Amino acid sequence: MYKKYFKRIVDFLISLLGLLVLSPLFIIIIIVLFIANNGSPFFFQNRPGKDGVVFKIVKFKTMNDKKDQNGNLCSDEMRLTKIGSFIRKISLDELPQLVNVLKGDMSLVGPRPLLTNYLHLYTEYQNRRHEVKPGITGLAQVNGRNAISWGEKFDYDVLYVDSISFVLDLKIIFLTIKKVIIKEGINSDNAATIEPFNGNNL
Repeated sequence: MYKKYFKRIVDFLISLLGLLVLSPLFIIIIIVLFIANNGSPFFFQNRPGKDGVVFKIVKFKTMNDKKDQNGNLCSDEMRLTKIGSFIRKISLDELPQLVNVLKGDMSLVGPRPLLTNYLHLYTEYQNRRHEVKPGITGLAQVNGRNAISWGEKFDYDVLYVDSISFVLDLKIIFLTIKKVIIKEGINSDNAATIEPFNGNNL
């Protein structure tokens, strides 16, 4: 009952309230990133949602568009700005996804939406993460986020799909707040962002 009906109602009400309450903070971040990123405070990218249907996710832009002498984008470490690093450490870069939740593309809690070019790499088991809407936070995020392996992430994603409930969602939300406060599991040990998934690095 919760999964089919009430979860969407909870998502809509909380995301709407969140956007209203956090609007002053949104304005400040937009102004700061507009200056830091030469007029580009937002980052848009196609991501697969429920059943693999692609939607456009929105986040605060934490990396610039710096390119090397060959015209290719520099590494994540080189493009991650100082203000972007700070915003990412306290997970403020995820806040615009409340708009995605309000629209129905995402849920507050669910497997994180990954890149579309990973779709063909998933096993049948891994692809089960798309049986529900992706979330701003999820079971993998409160159990290590970027500090755990891809295999562990997928295990947590499928576990969530099989265990979804109001109590579990509530627990994940509170644990997410705790993780943000103590800044735990934001990055892997050796990179600004998690290494790309290639189908083998489990």
